[in-house]
Amino acid sequence: MPAPFFMYHMPRFTFPSVPAGGIFDQIGTLATAAEDAGFDLVTVMDHFYQIPGVGAETEPMLEAYVTLGALAARTRTVRLGTLVTGVTYRNPALLAKMVTTLDVISGGRAVLGIGAAWNEDEHRGYGFPFPPIRERMDRLDEALRIATSMFREEQPSFEGRFYRIDRALNVPRPVQPGGPRILIGGGGERRTLRLVARYADLSNWLGSLDDLKRKDEVLRRHCEAEGRDPETILRTVVAPVWLVRDQAQVRQMLDRVPPERRAMIGEPATVEEAAERLRPYLDAGFRGFTFRNPNLSTPELIGAAGQLKKLLS
Repeated sequence: MPAPFFMYHMPRFTFPSVPAGGIFDQIGTLATAAEDAGFDLVTVMDHFYQIPGVGAETEPMLEAYVTLGALAARTRTVRLGTLVTGVTYRNPALLAKMVTTLDVISGGRAVLGIGAAWNEDEHRGYGFPFPPIRERMDRLDEALRIATSMFREEQPSFEGRFYRIDRALNVPRPVQPGGPRILIGGGGERRTLRLVARYADLSNWLGSLDDLKRKDEVLRRHCEAEGRDPETILRTVVAPVWLVRDQAQVRQMLDRVPPERRAMIGEPATVEEAAERLRPYLDAGFRGFTFRNPNLSTPELIGAAGQLKKLLS
């Protein structure tokens, strides 16, 4: 069996006793540990406030693309992207230029992660319009059309309902043939998965295995309608485990984490236990997993995830 695709996601930039000037060093340490452990993609949040369920709204949050540019200089092989950028945050042509620049800086390792956006509080705080979900999905479709054309064509033009470009230059061109890979966030079965079928190279979902199998069937139907081979889309899932060193730490985690919280962070498991829990997802056709800090909060635990990847290969 080929090695599964492993993504390391950093949704939190809160490190106890670390001043603001030291935050990026901590992020860089975790990203390089993920690269050394064999992770394929490192992602960061694209938010301006911390989000509910992860931490307090006032916790530190770095701007995503400045952070990714700095990580490109710290790393050598791992791909870099957001999980995911809200379509309402930036003009899509500017976003395509930013991701192309990241691709050039990193030597061809950029991923465009994008979704319909959802956090109304930060839109209000920053003065960004927050239209209804139908309009946000329409904007996402237009943004993806613009980004793909700017990645692949010399001077594309497009005029939509919300966005337009006129013979847009994007020089230097992306390093990756065809442009950076595209990851569309979300699992909405009617519209989001249709956009995945139309534009995406990667998709990342969260849920029970039965729910994920249903979404996979829906995606396959959308792919058929779009004339797309579904096997060209890398389908990954949020790993339903919190990796720990040994059984003693498993017991500590079970005592410390309330049951309702485990649904978000996963059940604690050793490397061997995690391998058994994750194999059914690979057997069902999912080809990779997303791990998050603080679940993997130290280079030691990130290294253990590298061992897990080898066990699953």
